[in-house]
Amino acid sequence: MNTPCYTVAAMDLGVYHLRHFSISFLSSLLDAESAHVKLERSSSGASVVAIDNKIEQAMDLVKSHLMYAVREEVEVLKEQIKELIDRNSQLEQENTLLKTLASPEQMAQFQAQVQTGSPPTAATPGPPSSAALAQPASHSSGPSA
Repeated sequence: MNTPCYTVAAMDLGVYHLRHFSISFLSSLLDAESAHVKLERSSSGASVVAIDNKIEQAMDLVKSHLMYAVREEVEVLKEQIKELIDRNSQLEQENTLLKTLASPEQMAQFQAQVQTGSPPTAATPGPPSSAALAQPASHSSGPSA
Protein backbone atom coordinates (compact mmCIF):
# COMPACT_ATOMS: atom_id res chain seq x y z
CA MET A 1 0.00 0.00 0.00
CA ASN A 2 2.88 2.32 -0.81
CA THR A 3 1.13 3.65 -3.92
CA PRO A 4 -0.88 6.69 -2.83
CA CYS A 5 -3.51 8.02 -5.20
CA TYR A 6 -3.27 11.71 -5.97
CA THR A 7 -5.72 13.88 -7.76
CA VAL A 8 -4.42 16.55 -10.11
CA ALA A 9 -5.20 19.29 -7.57
CA ALA A 10 -3.43 17.44 -4.80
CA MET A 11 -0.46 16.85 -7.09
CA ASP A 12 -0.31 20.55 -7.97
CA LEU A 13 -0.41 21.39 -4.26
CA GLY A 14 2.35 18.86 -3.57
CA VAL A 15 4.54 20.29 -6.32
CA TYR A 16 3.90 23.79 -4.97
CA HIS A 17 4.98 22.74 -1.48
CA LEU A 18 8.09 21.02 -2.81
CA ARG A 19 9.03 24.09 -4.85
CA HIS A 20 8.44 26.32 -1.84
CA PHE A 21 10.57 23.99 0.27
CA SER A 22 13.31 23.98 -2.39
CA ILE A 23 13.36 27.77 -2.59
CA SER A 24 13.46 28.08 1.20
CA PHE A 25 16.15 25.43 1.40
CA LEU A 26 18.30 27.06 -1.27
CA SER A 27 17.87 30.45 0.37
CA SER A 28 19.11 29.00 3.63
CA LEU A 29 22.05 27.50 1.73
CA LEU A 30 23.04 30.94 0.54
CA ASP A 31 23.02 32.11 4.14
CA ALA A 32 25.01 29.01 5.03
CA GLU A 33 27.82 30.07 2.67
CA SER A 34 28.92 32.77 5.10
CA ALA A 35 28.58 30.29 7.98
CA HIS A 36 30.63 27.82 5.96
CA VAL A 37 33.47 30.31 5.74
CA LYS A 38 33.27 31.00 9.47
CA LEU A 39 33.25 27.26 10.24
CA GLU A 40 36.23 26.70 8.01
CA ARG A 41 38.25 29.24 9.98
CA SER A 42 37.07 28.16 13.42
CA SER A 43 36.58 24.40 13.27
CA SER A 44 38.13 21.31 11.81
CA GLY A 45 37.73 20.16 8.23
CA ALA A 46 35.58 17.26 9.42
CA SER A 47 32.74 19.62 10.42
CA VAL A 48 32.81 21.27 7.03
CA VAL A 49 32.67 17.91 5.27
CA ALA A 50 29.79 16.78 7.50
CA ILE A 51 27.80 19.93 6.69
CA ASP A 52 28.54 19.54 2.98
CA ASN A 53 27.32 15.95 3.13
CA LYS A 54 24.10 16.98 4.90
CA ILE A 55 23.48 19.67 2.30
CA GLU A 56 24.06 17.20 -0.51
CA GLN A 57 21.70 14.68 1.10
CA ALA A 58 19.02 17.32 1.53
CA MET A 59 19.37 18.41 -2.09
CA ASP A 60 19.14 14.79 -3.24
CA LEU A 61 15.99 14.34 -1.17
CA VAL A 62 14.40 17.43 -2.72
CA LYS A 63 15.39 16.22 -6.17
CA SER A 64 13.89 12.76 -5.59
CA HIS A 65 10.62 14.26 -4.29
CA LEU A 66 10.37 16.57 -7.30
CA MET A 67 11.12 13.73 -9.70
CA TYR A 68 8.45 11.59 -8.05
CA ALA A 69 5.90 14.41 -8.35
CA VAL A 70 6.81 14.94 -12.01
CA ARG A 71 6.53 11.20 -12.78
CA GLU A 72 3.09 11.07 -11.16
CA GLU A 73 1.96 14.11 -13.14
CA VAL A 74 3.29 12.57 -16.38
CA GLU A 75 1.30 9.39 -15.72
CA VAL A 76 -1.89 11.40 -15.15
CA LEU A 77 -1.30 13.38 -18.34
CA LYS A 78 -0.58 10.23 -20.36
CA GLU A 79 -3.89 8.77 -19.22
CA GLN A 80 -5.73 11.98 -20.13
CA ILE A 81 -4.07 12.00 -23.57
CA LYS A 82 -5.12 8.37 -24.13
CA GLU A 83 -8.72 9.18 -23.18
CA LEU A 84 -8.75 12.23 -25.46
CA ILE A 85 -7.34 10.23 -28.39
CA ASP A 86 -10.05 7.59 -27.88
CA ARG A 87 -12.77 10.26 -27.67
CA ASN A 88 -11.42 12.00 -30.78
CA SER A 89 -11.44 8.73 -32.71
CA GLN A 90 -15.01 8.04 -31.62
CA LEU A 91 -16.12 11.54 -32.68
CA GLU A 92 -14.38 11.21 -36.06
CA GLN A 93 -16.20 7.92 -36.70
CA GLU A 94 -19.49 9.51 -35.69
CA ASN A 95 -18.80 12.50 -37.94
CA THR A 96 -18.03 10.24 -40.90
CA LEU A 97 -21.23 8.27 -40.31
CA LEU A 98 -23.32 11.42 -40.08
CA LYS A 99 -21.79 12.77 -43.29
CA THR A 100 -22.68 9.58 -45.14
CA LEU A 101 -26.25 9.63 -43.81
CA ALA A 102 -26.88 13.31 -44.51
CA SER A 103 -28.66 14.34 -47.68
CA PRO A 104 -26.92 16.70 -50.13
CA GLU A 105 -29.39 19.44 -49.11
CA GLN A 106 -28.47 19.00 -45.44
CA MET A 107 -24.76 19.13 -46.26
CA ALA A 108 -25.24 22.29 -48.32
CA GLN A 109 -27.20 23.89 -45.48
CA PHE A 110 -24.50 22.89 -43.00
CA GLN A 111 -21.72 24.31 -45.21
CA ALA A 112 -23.66 27.59 -45.51
CA GLN A 113 -23.99 27.77 -41.72
CA VAL A 114 -20.29 27.11 -41.26
CA GLN A 115 -19.37 29.87 -43.71
CA THR A 116 -21.67 32.44 -42.11
CA GLY A 117 -20.75 31.40 -38.59
CA SER A 118 -24.35 30.97 -37.54
CA PRO A 119 -25.20 28.23 -35.04
CA PRO A 120 -26.73 25.03 -36.40
CA THR A 121 -30.51 25.00 -36.38
CA ALA A 122 -32.83 22.14 -35.62
CA ALA A 123 -33.76 19.92 -38.51
CA THR A 124 -36.54 21.42 -40.57
CA PRO A 125 -39.52 19.21 -41.38
CA GLY A 126 -39.52 17.97 -44.92
CA PRO A 127 -39.36 14.78 -46.84
CA PRO A 128 -37.67 12.00 -44.88
CA SER A 129 -34.10 11.28 -45.83
CA SER A 130 -33.05 7.94 -47.22
CA ALA A 131 -31.32 7.21 -43.89
CA ALA A 132 -34.59 7.61 -42.00
CA LEU A 133 -36.35 5.35 -44.47
CA ALA A 134 -33.62 2.72 -44.22
CA GLN A 135 -34.02 2.38 -40.46
CA PRO A 136 -36.14 -0.66 -39.58
CA ALA A 137 -39.38 0.05 -37.84
CA SER A 138 -40.00 -1.84 -34.64
CA HIS A 139 -43.54 -3.14 -34.94
CA SER A 140 -44.89 -6.02 -32.96
CA SER A 141 -47.66 -8.23 -34.21
CA GLY A 142 -49.17 -8.72 -30.78
CA PRO A 143 -50.46 -6.41 -28.09
CA SER A 144 -47.83 -4.49 -26.20
CA ALA A 145 -47.62 -4.84 -22.47
